[in-house]
Amino acid sequence: MKKIFFLMLLLPLLALSQNNTEYGVFENALLTPNPTQINQFEKGITAHNKKYHGDGPHGVRVYWIANGPNTGSYVWVMGPFPWSSLDNGPAQKDGHDTDWNTNIAPYMMPGSGEQSYWRGQTELSRFPKDFTIKKMAVDTWDIKRGKYEDAMKLVKKVHDVYAEKSPNETFGIYTNEFGSTKEGKDLSVISYFEKSAWLGEDHSIAKKYDEMYGSGSWGQFLEDWMEITNGGGTEIWIYREDLSGISGDVKVSERQ
Repeated sequence: MKKIFFLMLLLPLLALSQNNTEYGVFENALLTPNPTQINQFEKGITAHNKKYHGDGPHGVRVYWIANGPNTGSYVWVMGPFPWSSLDNGPAQKDGHDTDWNTNIAPYMMPGSGEQSYWRGQTELSRFPKDFTIKKMAVDTWDIKRGKYEDAMKLVKKVHDVYAEKSPNETFGIYTNEFGSTKEGKDLSVISYFEKSAWLGEDHSIAKKYDEMYGSGSWGQFLEDWMEITNGGGTEIWIYREDLSGISGDVKVSERQ
């Protein structure tokens, strides 16, 4: 394998709340600017994020998609935040919605702005050290009906391989809070990397998996995975710090 089997959506898990019953959620918006108005779009979204999304759980990072059907679009990612925080979120601040509707929306293509919400699965993710987001491989999978638990068991086995064999690998596991059979986006894994050369490296997941679970185990894993999923896709996201409200710095202590 040239890269981690699960390369995917969205993003470091941060401390959220003193309430242990809540969990972290990311709000993702897919934004496609009018090709003739990219400068106006970027100017508007930069000012908006600096003013309304510059800190706390509603801080925003912006990414540019480098491949696939969404090439050239941007992903606006807010969070992580607990659901309860939305009752006093940025939309309640003076002028937030007006600013978006005046300085950003007019420069987007019709139909742009599709939103989704993703829950960070802390126990399945690997954030062993502080790092700074540069680039991400975002791999999203469509899980068959009734196979969610089976999928999570397989993801846990891959997680355990990296924890044992490659303890410094950094990736996040996320599940769609409102997945649908039509959309086909149920599970995402994000793998963070700095240099594009990382995409061409051999990360030897097959060998490491067989070492841990026995000869031929990786082949069985692939068969099992194909049985419980309908396929997926990979996108490369480039972090745009200039458009974002918060930096790409991720501290392990903030997630404990």
